[in-house]
Amino acid sequence: MSVPAVVFAQSVSGSGYRMICKVLGHLLLLLSAVQLMAMLVAVYYAEAALWVFLGSGLFTFSCGYLLKYKGRHAEQIKNRQLFLLTTLSWLSLCLFSALPLYLLVPGCTLTDAVFETVSAVTTTGSTVLSGLDTMPKAVLFWRAVLNWIGGIGIIVMAIAILPALKIGGMRLFKTENSDTSDKILPRSSSLSAAIGLVYLSLTGLTCLSYFAAGMTGFDAITHAMTTVATGGFANYDASFGTYKDTPLLLWLSSGFMLLAAMPFVLFVSWVKGDRSALWRDPQVRSFLLIVLTSASVLCCYQVWHNQRDWFEAATHSLFNVVSVITTCGYASEDYTLWGNMAIMLFFYLTFAGACSGSTSGGLKIFRIQLCALLLYKQLKLLVHPKAVWNPSYGGRKIDDQLLGNVLAFCFVYFATIGFIAMMLAFCELDLVTAVTGAATAVANVGPGLGSIIGPAGNFSSLPDAAKWWLSLGMLLGRLEILTLLILFTPAYWRY
Repeated sequence: MSVPAVVFAQSVSGSGYRMICKVLGHLLLLLSAVQLMAMLVAVYYAEAALWVFLGSGLFTFSCGYLLKYKGRHAEQIKNRQLFLLTTLSWLSLCLFSALPLYLLVPGCTLTDAVFETVSAVTTTGSTVLSGLDTMPKAVLFWRAVLNWIGGIGIIVMAIAILPALKIGGMRLFKTENSDTSDKILPRSSSLSAAIGLVYLSLTGLTCLSYFAAGMTGFDAITHAMTTVATGGFANYDASFGTYKDTPLLLWLSSGFMLLAAMPFVLFVSWVKGDRSALWRDPQVRSFLLIVLTSASVLCCYQVWHNQRDWFEAATHSLFNVVSVITTCGYASEDYTLWGNMAIMLFFYLTFAGACSGSTSGGLKIFRIQLCALLLYKQLKLLVHPKAVWNPSYGGRKIDDQLLGNVLAFCFVYFATIGFIAMMLAFCELDLVTAVTGAATAVANVGPGLGSIIGPAGNFSSLPDAAKWWLSLGMLLGRLEILTLLILFTPAYWRY
C-alpha cells in the first residue's frame, strides 16, 4: 500500500471510518428511494424509463446497504472528519445520480451526465441537455428532485459543517442573533428538522401558487422544487421564458425566489413568534435594497433605451435580477440583448449571491458587508492610527478574527474563479465564456454570458475537459471552497 493510502486509512480508521461508511450508506439508501419515485413517475406516464430507474435504484440500494453494513458498529466521528464526510457525500450523490441520465438520454456521455448531476445537486442550474420540451417526464422529475435535494442539503451543511470553518453558517446566525438562535431550538438536530419543515412547506406553497396561476400539475411540482432550491432547472429549453406571456407566474416566481434566498433559520424565528426577525437582519435589508435598486435601474434603462412598456420592463427586470442574484438561474428572456449596461450589471450580480443560511450560492451579502466594514476601519485608522474602533454588525461586535476569516475567504473565492477561468482558457474557450463560465460555476448561478453559455444557450458544445473543470468549480462553490481545499493540506491527514 502506498504512503498516501496508509495515511488516508489511518486518518479515517476506526469509528470515524465506520461512521463515514454508515452515513454514506444511509444517503445512498435515501437516494435509491428517490430513484424509485422517479420510476413511479415513469409508470404514471407509461414511459420506458421505468426500467432504468428501477435498475439504478436497486444498484444504489445495494451499494448503500453494503456501506451501511460496513459502518454498523460506528459510534462517533471526529469534528475534522466532517469535512471529508461532507465532500464524499456530495460526490456520492452526484456520481450515483448520473447513472439514469447516462442510460436514458440519447447522446449523453458520462461527462455530460456527471456535469448535469453536479449542476443539479449543487443547485447551479447549468445544463448540457437540449430538447427538454419533449424529454420523458421521469427525466425532468429526476433533474428537479436533485435540485430540491441539493437545496436542503446546503442548509443542513450550513448548520452542521460550516461553523467549524468560521466563514458562515450558524456562526453568522449566532453573531447576528445569538440569543434568538439559541432559544428557538437548542439542538442542531431540532433546528434542522424545523428548517426542513419550513423548506417543505415553502415548496408546497410555491407548487399550489404555480398551479393556481396556470401551470400544469407536473410543471408546478417540478418548478416549485427548483424555485425553492434556487436551482433553476426548468422543463423547457426556453427556461421560464415559456411563461413570459403569463406575468403573474413571473411575479410569483420572483417572490418565491426571494423567500428562498433568505436565512431559513430566521423563518423558524418568525414561526416561533418573532415577526421582525427577517427585517432586523442587516443582510436581508441590504439584499432587498440591492434587488430593488438593480431592478429599478434596469427597468428605467429598458424603457428609455429600448422603448419598452413600463409593466413589461418591470416584470422581466425584477424576475431576471432576482434569478441571477439568488443564483437560481431561470431566464425569462435573453437579457444580454438589453444592452451593455445590463450585461455589466448582471455580471456584477453573478458574484453577489444572497443571504447566508439560504439555498443560494455566491459570495453572500454578509461577506460583502463585512469586507466593507473592514475597509471603513482601515480608512479610519489611516486618519487616526491610534484609534480603537470595534465595528458592529447587526448590533453585535465583530472581532478581527472574523473579519480576517471573511477576507481570506473572499481572496480564495476570487482566486478560484481566476484559476478555473485560466483552465477554461487552456480549453480554447474565448474570454467571455471562460471568465463568466468560471464565475457562474463557482457562484452556482447557472447561465453565463455570451452566445455560447448565455441565458439563450447551454454548455453542451463545450469540450469535455472544460465540463470537468466547471464541475469542479460548481462543487468548490457549493462546498464553500475551504471544505474541499482543506482535504489537500498535509496537516489535515497528519494529525
